[in-house]
Amino acid sequence: MKDKGFTTRLVHADRMFNKPQDGSVHSPTSNSVLFEYQDVNDLVEVFQGKKLGHVYGRSSSSSNAALQNILADIEGGVSAVTFATGMAAISSMLLALLKQNDHIIVSQFLFGNTSSLMVTLENLGIQVSYVDTTNIKSISQALTDNTRLVFTETIANPVTQVADLQAIGEFCNINKLLFIIDNTMTPGYIFDAKAVKASLTVTSLTKYISGHGNVLGGAVVDTGFYDWSKYPNIFDLYRVGDSSSWGMTQIRKKGLRNLGATLAPQSAQQISVGLETLALRLNKTCQNALRLATYLHGHDKVANVYYPGLADHPQHYIARELFNGNYGGVFSMDLSPGLDIHKFINALNTVVIATHLGDTRTLCLPVASTIFYENGAEQRAQMGINDNMIRFSVGIEDTDDIVADFEQAFAQL
Repeated sequence: MKDKGFTTRLVHADRMFNKPQDGSVHSPTSNSVLFEYQDVNDLVEVFQGKKLGHVYGRSSSSSNAALQNILADIEGGVSAVTFATGMAAISSMLLALLKQNDHIIVSQFLFGNTSSLMVTLENLGIQVSYVDTTNIKSISQALTDNTRLVFTETIANPVTQVADLQAIGEFCNINKLLFIIDNTMTPGYIFDAKAVKASLTVTSLTKYISGHGNVLGGAVVDTGFYDWSKYPNIFDLYRVGDSSSWGMTQIRKKGLRNLGATLAPQSAQQISVGLETLALRLNKTCQNALRLATYLHGHDKVANVYYPGLADHPQHYIARELFNGNYGGVFSMDLSPGLDIHKFINALNTVVIATHLGDTRTLCLPVASTIFYENGAEQRAQMGINDNMIRFSVGIEDTDDIVADFEQAFAQL
């Protein structure tokens, strides 16, 4: 399937990779919590990681394994682990890989919930440096002897800063650090994580991967680039066999198994079906977002528009290199001073007022008073978020209809 186009691979992935029984084109949902073994020695070998198999529904199932195979292929990775949500994937991964007194370098522009998780890690004795990941110098200056990893998003939400991923990848490679990328905003169709030497990618499957706002999920993918024999925190019990599997084994055992944020089998199948149209949806979404951002950029009632596709975006040329001419489906704007953002949002009819992104529908919300409210004014200012900012997640509607909706809402201000 490697020689096929992206959508062709997705549409046929389930039947080709997982080979469902009875000629099905989708793997069936497996709801069994327990798995019977005729020979106890087989059960023991699966428990000890010497043989592939399922022992308990919290740790694995055929439904999740089928989706994991597809996700690993999309990212060009060697393996994947699925979780109940994107935040479960991030928290389980980091808690599995880090120890007290470790140091990590993370983007100062992290999404609100992820940023909140970093505070929890600090309370557990993990040192966190928040830096501007658009500037490699700020990352290199934060490096210490106990630094274990660098974590950043590709495109920040909501101000759309683009991390200097190529430079960070080189830096991590030289210093033998894990390079973890949250590519929720730029799935594999848009962005090749292996090309920037990423070690792991983490994704909210809830967003663009499933794409329809009807199922929760998250995943971690190992790109195969990182040499896990260099990572000091791998438990001795997992330092057996091929070292390329050590990291994901630990994430599965200490993360998924111990923390228990298991993706439901029904959700796994639903995500795999939504995944088939990923490229089609992203193409339309990115086209719509660029047109809408360009339209708003020239509007007399808009002070600023934040979108990597605009030529005056600070990281426009980096984004153009990284994302193959696609700039994602999320942008934000500041209304001109003195205008009431709540009045504007309430005047919208086609655009849905909701906290979500990556949907087929165009969504919006006021940023400072909702998803970044807990961060406080000082941190919001550091992230470039002001009180007049509105975030949009663009859908696949006919663009003229969204423009018309904006126009009638502006007319009411």
